[in-house]
Amino acid sequence: MRFLSRSVLAAVFSAVLVATAAPAANADHATDPHTRNMHALGHSPHPATFLGEPDGVRHVNSDLAFWGDLIFHGNYDGFRIIKNLPGHPWQIVHQRCNGDQGDIFVWDDILVRSWNSKKTVARDCDGQSVPAGWEGVHVFDISNLRNPELVAAVSLPCGSHTLTGARDGSRLIVYSNNSSSTGCVDGTRANDDPVGDFIDVIEVPLVNPAAANLLRREPLAGPLTDVRTGCHDAGLILGRVNLLACASADAINVYDVGVNATPGGSLADPSFLYVISEPGVGQAGTNGRWHSASFAWDGKVIVAGWEPGGGSEPECQSTDPAVDKSAFFYDARTGAKLGQWTLPRPQDGEAENCTIHNYNVVPLRSGRYVLVSGNYQAGTWITDFTDPAGPVTLGWSDPPAITPPDLGGAWSSYWYNNFLYESSITEGVNVYRFSSGALASAIRLPYLNPQTQSFSLR
Repeated sequence: MRFLSRSVLAAVFSAVLVATAAPAANADHATDPHTRNMHALGHSPHPATFLGEPDGVRHVNSDLAFWGDLIFHGNYDGFRIIKNLPGHPWQIVHQRCNGDQGDIFVWDDILVRSWNSKKTVARDCDGQSVPAGWEGVHVFDISNLRNPELVAAVSLPCGSHTLTGARDGSRLIVYSNNSSSTGCVDGTRANDDPVGDFIDVIEVPLVNPAAANLLRREPLAGPLTDVRTGCHDAGLILGRVNLLACASADAINVYDVGVNATPGGSLADPSFLYVISEPGVGQAGTNGRWHSASFAWDGKVIVAGWEPGGGSEPECQSTDPAVDKSAFFYDARTGAKLGQWTLPRPQDGEAENCTIHNYNVVPLRSGRYVLVSGNYQAGTWITDFTDPAGPVTLGWSDPPAITPPDLGGAWSSYWYNNFLYESSITEGVNVYRFSSGALASAIRLPYLNPQTQSFSLR
């Protein structure tokens, strides 16, 4: 399976779509309050509701990945493949797979998708029955863009909430992280800690993805205050850095995954380095846990965010403490805190769910650090944290509260090749152009799984 072959297919399908499909409808993001440097462009519609439909019917939008001129858009009922024409993105296919969350990792002709939790009745994935009680990850062959094929199902005791991964020679190494360890017990520890206190390390052979398997489980240090929720998401940077940061409960775990000055680890067998904790984040009684982690492209700074209220609560109101609506910056060598950015625009709607949720850092030759973040109903924000102790807001687009109330907004917002892509939970994909000299030196990428930085700028 080769990228070239799929690129040719994408070009053919694009021509067919341009000839036969009506233009995508405009999203409301064009009229949302925004700074002058945020310009709404295209929209790929996928309307959905979180509160208006039961489990098994929902197809709300989740995370994004990019390969060449394709967008992969996860949702609660599968994933969509979209031709990435920023002004007029076109949906090629919506592949059905009826297990919630739908986080995705893409490599060439392979897509791995999270299935988050056990179901009480059998469900369907690409026409194949998924038994009641099953949870884990599904592996798809996406070489035929119009007809992705389910080729493997890897069962995981605590399910899969998010995915991060990279190529490792002739295989992919995928880190699967669970949402909750409720109902899962290990049985090997004296106090029967939940199974979720580790990262699942999955191997997907490139020449035979049907042989995907659970390779091992990487234990986590912590939790520090007995909040056992395992690793929610992880950020990975390769190149000369080779670090993995797992956002886990109240203790971010940082690992060596390559040839570094630190004790040697590998992608398949990370070597634990240290933990990061922050007062008021993820600890018992705080109603949340660490959610996301990423790196500056030189590997010197870790960007961390958490999710008070579990993503459903309005935690960005003017009366909320700064700790509930901040991104945090830490020295990647030591874990020492360098600073934090707090959302400056209050979200005072009574049901306006908001946290600093999913984000990435723009790869800039200039050496500046610029963060693009999706923050639920606070929308998409761009922040310069070149000085982590004094971050500066560069721009934003902030939608009004959803009426009638629903759980919505920007699940994730990412920079990719000079455009900003926002996965709106209830709308689909919104595309922006950000007109600022701050991004003038951005490096064009051949692909992007936003939680994986496949090289380093040092």
